[in-house]
Amino acid sequence: MRSRPCRHPRPRPCLAPRSAFVGYRFPPDVITLAVRWYLRFGLSYRDVEELLAERGIEVDHVTIFRWVQRFAPEFAEAARARQHVVGDRWHVDETYLKVGGTWRFLFRAIDQFGQVIEVFLSARRDNEAARRFLARAIGRTRISPVEVTTDRYRLYPPLLDELLPAAFHGTEVHANNPIETDHGRLKARLRPMRGLKRDRTARVVVPAMPSSRTSAGASTISGPTYPRLSALPTRSLNSPSRSETRAGRASSPCPASSQRNSAIFCDPGRGSADQSEAPALPAVCTALPEMVEEHRSAGRIP
Repeated sequence: MRSRPCRHPRPRPCLAPRSAFVGYRFPPDVITLAVRWYLRFGLSYRDVEELLAERGIEVDHVTIFRWVQRFAPEFAEAARARQHVVGDRWHVDETYLKVGGTWRFLFRAIDQFGQVIEVFLSARRDNEAARRFLARAIGRTRISPVEVTTDRYRLYPPLLDELLPAAFHGTEVHANNPIETDHGRLKARLRPMRGLKRDRTARVVVPAMPSSRTSAGASTISGPTYPRLSALPTRSLNSPSRSETRAGRASSPCPASSQRNSAIFCDPGRGSADQSEAPALPAVCTALPEMVEEHRSAGRIP
């Protein structure tokens, strides 16, 4: 019986990683822009739908909801690379959040730079929830803080002595104001949502909101960015220069800048504006080209 020749297995080609946007009808730029608008600004799903419709993109608000549920964790993970290095001084506190008509406890931690370290939603405010929250924060950042500031809740001293024995525990009255202020930003963002309906939605949306602020300049999160044109004037064409303002104050009680800004002529005798002597709209529109030419001849605009 003849033996078969030894065949070496062919090397498999290295395939590119599968994109998370495969299978979606809309392009990735539209999806990322809609998700970032919802996470960053005080908008509801219907508000984002209306903004996209003004730009010629017809999409239902339920579709935007599904985009947020799918891509919010992805964007939060991608934004961590742009965050500041996690500090060693933490502020830990909990706040209240209504989910589906029931109050929930939201444990949050920020560092001395103001960036959110960890968010944990729990139905109870007990030792087990606080332990899981601190264990997740330490395990994700792999940092043992030198100082942890909390309120005077009775669970924190024994828990910190067990998990972070070398850390200083601060409980001063106003020492935790940074995280209290951050609670206000979160509540202001959640107000247009009219309440969260499920715990899963809260666990997806709430942790991704701070990352949208951190990664505002990232093209992968906010969509395409456009450089600022240096040729554009930095101030309005109607606003007078500082030298013109000083000269107008010295010459007459009615500076010429008020005529340009409000299109209202002043009475030199009274030194105040008279609404009845305002020129008609066609006259103002006719004077606009002359004003532009005047600014261009003076070298204020290119």
